[in-house]
Amino acid sequence: MANPDPAMWRQKWQAACDGLKRAWSMLLKRGPSQIQFWFIALLIGIAAGFAALGFRKGISAVQAWAYGTDDVAGIQAFAGMLPWYWLLIIPILGGLAVGLILHWFTPDGRVRAVADVIEGAALKEGRVEMREGVASAFASMITLGTGGSSGREGPVVHIAGVISTWISNRIMADGVTGRDLLGCAVAAAVSASFNAPIAGAIFALEVVLRHFAVHAFAPIVIASVAGTVINRLEFGDVTEFTLPVASALEFYVELPAFLILGLLCGLVATLLMQAIFLTEDIASHWQDRLSIPRYLRPAVAGGLLGGLAIWFPHIIGVGYETTSAALTGQLVLHEAVVFAILKVAAVAITFGGRMGGGVFSPSLMVGALSGLAFGLIATGVFPDVSGSSTLYALAGMGAVAAAVLGAPISTTLIVFEMTGDWQTGLAVMVAVSMSTALGSRLVRRSFFLTQLDRRGTRLAAGPHAYLLGMFRVAKLMRAKDEDGAADEERCWEMIGDGIYVDGNATLEAAMPIFDRTPVPFIPVVTLTGEDLSPELWGALFHVDALKAYNRALAAVSEEEHS
Repeated sequence: MANPDPAMWRQKWQAACDGLKRAWSMLLKRGPSQIQFWFIALLIGIAAGFAALGFRKGISAVQAWAYGTDDVAGIQAFAGMLPWYWLLIIPILGGLAVGLILHWFTPDGRVRAVADVIEGAALKEGRVEMREGVASAFASMITLGTGGSSGREGPVVHIAGVISTWISNRIMADGVTGRDLLGCAVAAAVSASFNAPIAGAIFALEVVLRHFAVHAFAPIVIASVAGTVINRLEFGDVTEFTLPVASALEFYVELPAFLILGLLCGLVATLLMQAIFLTEDIASHWQDRLSIPRYLRPAVAGGLLGGLAIWFPHIIGVGYETTSAALTGQLVLHEAVVFAILKVAAVAITFGGRMGGGVFSPSLMVGALSGLAFGLIATGVFPDVSGSSTLYALAGMGAVAAAVLGAPISTTLIVFEMTGDWQTGLAVMVAVSMSTALGSRLVRRSFFLTQLDRRGTRLAAGPHAYLLGMFRVAKLMRAKDEDGAADEERCWEMIGDGIYVDGNATLEAAMPIFDRTPVPFIPVVTLTGEDLSPELWGALFHVDALKAYNRALAAVSEEEHS
């Protein structure tokens, strides 16, 4: 047999490289086909799964270095045996490290999390901040490893968004493709973090994309399954919490109690969210008043957390040990109440100090404790018609988390998948529905949407509201020297009457002027100073604004129903 000709192999290698180059060029020009997109979704799912796994391992490594144990689920019991000064010093040092990271790598010293991913999906074509996102992941890892009282889902979701953003930028994905890839990354990260493939996929659709378009479902499921496989290869097919044998539920007699529990959990969730926002405002006020450098703000919060942890180490970290104790009925009534109050305070301090982390895991702990306290009272008052108090803890866990996230479907599913208990679904669903209905009316639908609203990004009302903020007046106006421009003399008359809009404003500021004043156009100016006359740029015509707005609404509707 003749030896292979080296020139022939070089030709084959060159042909293969040329084929890959042509495929890459076509991908950039025309976007991925459906099969290519599913393959990309699979790769993103694997990458996001490893990122979630790496983040979880990183928390354990930091905790092992700081506290001497890498058991995240058992840190509270271990911390209780440490000298009091270590419980105080460790969160302070962790907070200082977090503050320095955020000071160096973010413009505002703020951790990026789920709210920023939602904003990226709605307003930034599925992109998130990359440099700030990586810095936030490391800051949150240090926070959770050194005693911060928050959860790991927020940083994991954002770092997944960084991965999808990198891919979207490389293939020059349009807005629809970018959002779908973002949904794939988020689904995989949530699934890998909590071993919950169904909930991970629904979370991406319900919370991040905020629609259930059919075209996005298949790739998101593929990515979610890939993320779950990564988790199970490392940890096996195990649930986060192990429950006692399920007790019988007297549905017709006991269900009204779960309705009441749902309303109570809606109030508890609202108190948790409002405590966080109030603490943020107070911390910002005193930081400005005392001229405290922003990199010291997390260290101050760490000192407060360390002071609490000296007496109540249950507030440290994610809180799975205390949550598990509530779900298995190992706490008495006063412990459940006190631990819930202290956890709310600790979470508020963590977020108010800008230490990083997510709000989902803390809401699970607060919900389980609230549900257990309610269940202990209910079963004590009506012992003959009540089931186990641990069932109330399970329902409360889902109810508070659902109201905080504004995600009743994915939260219900994630509670089932984290516990493996599918037999008590009716009780959980009743409590979740009531808490979400109440909580969504007391805040801007959810914790994340309220966060965005406080920054001036109004996504809670829907596309008809937030799309106005996407269009800059200067982009839509007709310049003075352009065909069809407004009469300049008439523009100056309107400016003299106080009818004009700044060129740097958006349609959110311009459309109310059209509503108040029956004019076909509004002069567009730039305000150069208090004592100087405005400079006329051109005019924004009502018809041009309406056309742009209608096109955007049609695009959103098409995407959501495709």
